[in-house]
Amino acid sequence: MSPRDIAAAGEGDSRPVALVTGAAGGLGGCIAARLYDRGHRVALTDLDAEAAAKAAEALDPTGENALGLALDVRDKDAFVRVRDELVARWGVVHVLVNNAGHSKIEALMDITPESFSAVVDTNLNGTFYGCQVFGQYFAERGFGRIVNIASLAGQNGGTATGAHYAAAKGGVATLTKVFARDLGSRGVTVNAISPGPQDLPVVRRTVDPEKLAQTEAMIPVGRLGRPEFIADVAVLLSAAHADTVTGACWDVNGGLYMR
Repeated sequence: MSPRDIAAAGEGDSRPVALVTGAAGGLGGCIAARLYDRGHRVALTDLDAEAAAKAAEALDPTGENALGLALDVRDKDAFVRVRDELVARWGVVHVLVNNAGHSKIEALMDITPESFSAVVDTNLNGTFYGCQVFGQYFAERGFGRIVNIASLAGQNGGTATGAHYAAAKGGVATLTKVFARDLGSRGVTVNAISPGPQDLPVVRRTVDPEKLAQTEAMIPVGRLGRPEFIADVAVLLSAAHADTVTGACWDVNGGLYMR
């Protein structure tokens, strides 16, 4: 988003403001870094406040254009507090990336009600609360971009993740359409990115190496995804001139799922 784009959207600041959830590391950290590199002021939020602060400091030691904040996406009021803090600090927010997620590899019949609720609470409820709080805020201003991180698991039932994760991510794709339809006439776009298995430390740490190798062998392009490209897609969907793309789910899965 260029200064000219921002002016067209009714803003006078030279740097648009983006909030990324689950941004202390992994894919969220990659997305936050790419938004920062592309000229955004970025709030990196995470359940781990200390890790979020360190990640923000690594991007911008001055703290002028990157900020780390605690955010529990399971708490709608927490989104309100962070929104208000960012508005007080930078005057406005333009972009929300709902990235925070929680997965747990469990056999289908071994998933307890508590485990199912915990995974859904973060992945689905957290996305819903973020879309609600910032969707209303953006609609009142007449401009906003929401990017939800869905998953291939929500499209094909999952390969290396649990049923609770797959169900929640399928819900994220549906919520994206619901909010896109409701907010489209008010200058707010809502889109999803649906990554396949990514080459991330958390993936290599949590997925059995043999299972991961089998998964990688099934990918038509022959390799795990690049988080940097997911970040590029998030930046593109966040642009002011992406105003006719809404309710879409952009697949980035190496050909594992084609439609």
